[in-house]
Amino acid sequence: MRILFVGNSFTARNNLPGLITGLAAARGITVEHRLISAGGASLRQHLNAGQALDEIASGNYDTVVLQEQSTLPGKNPARMHDNIRDFHTAISEAGAETALYLTWSRKGAPQDPLTTAYASIAAELGATLVPAGLIWQHFQATHPELPLHAPDNSHPALAGSYLTACVFLITLLHEDPTAVDLPVKGLDDETAALLRHSAWSICEALTS
Repeated sequence: MRILFVGNSFTARNNLPGLITGLAAARGITVEHRLISAGGASLRQHLNAGQALDEIASGNYDTVVLQEQSTLPGKNPARMHDNIRDFHTAISEAGAETALYLTWSRKGAPQDPLTTAYASIAAELGATLVPAGLIWQHFQATHPELPLHAPDNSHPALAGSYLTACVFLITLLHEDPTAVDLPVKGLDDETAALLRHSAWSICEALTS
């Protein structure tokens, strides 16, 4: 699968595309990816810059993953929806699929506004929803001892990025991460296994 990621540090931190690629390879799937990222960027900034649209128009991708600026979905979902609609038009014209990367709230802030904003536009457009933030919410409710946020309470710690990568594997590539036995630099094997199994069980529970 050829994937273009468009976003900011919530995608770039801990090399999330690389984590996804590694998990996919362990399941026998080859992923080729490119990341277009700018610190703190919104999708509107990416639209205006033009690089992402040019890359989409190349027709080199099966799926384009969109990650909105982290707080905008809660603050101004209408603007976020307009940004995604504009991208979706370009993605569809290029013959690719749209995937929406639902991120997490700041630590201690409510997740529901972000979940609602992403889920509603995904339903409208028929886009794939990768509900990382929702899975984070459920995981932290039962495993508060394992922080998913970095010390700034905003960006992902490696555990958060790895959990997110597992959610991508499940929802975008339709693969089960629980059978993966691949060492992750910076995570002990027990923690990595917990994150893989939790991602699968939470996703299963939410879709059953």
